[in-house]
Amino acid sequence: MKELIPYFLQFGYLEEDHINTILSNATTLHLSKNEHFSQSGKIHHKVAFIFEGILRVYYDNTREEITKYFVEENNLVLDIQSFDNKIPSDGNIQAITNCKLIVFSREDWQRLLVEVEGWDTIVNKLISHALLQKIERRSPLVSEDATTRYLKFMKIYPNVINKVPLSYIASYLGVTQSSLSRIRKNIK
Repeated sequence: MKELIPYFLQFGYLEEDHINTILSNATTLHLSKNEHFSQSGKIHHKVAFIFEGILRVYYDNTREEITKYFVEENNLVLDIQSFDNKIPSDGNIQAITNCKLIVFSREDWQRLLVEVEGWDTIVNKLISHALLQKIERRSPLVSEDATTRYLKFMKIYPNVINKVPLSYIASYLGVTQSSLSRIRKNIK
């Protein structure tokens, strides 16, 4: 779990005893491929740091699943609206590869905010960083044609491209799987 600390230290300073307090409140969770970390309709009670693997955030449409984004190693993952407001989530977080997560319960996370000096600043910076990254990754894809979106996706998610089903990528890009197959064929 010590690998978590350099990630946190990018966003602020922590004393050694605070580091030990943080680590003592974390647990390790292994998710198998296709297993869910969070599901729609349930309240999200955990914050996780992805040590290994890739997760996807998706929503259930009446006809299909819509992939909103992917979360890779060395990033935090949580449904912030459900977590903060204790309301049922409207989305799902699913492992698309086998994953190893370092997890904090809501209670432990909240206690750390009170007990660890500077933790609140680090958490705010972590969340801001994650939101900015999400916007930066999504915004360029909105107004482009399908081929350009796919080429940008390859640059944004180089570690994801060969590890996830094409159907998830097609959903993320807003194209059909057959269209994505044609685009990939034309690029090669």
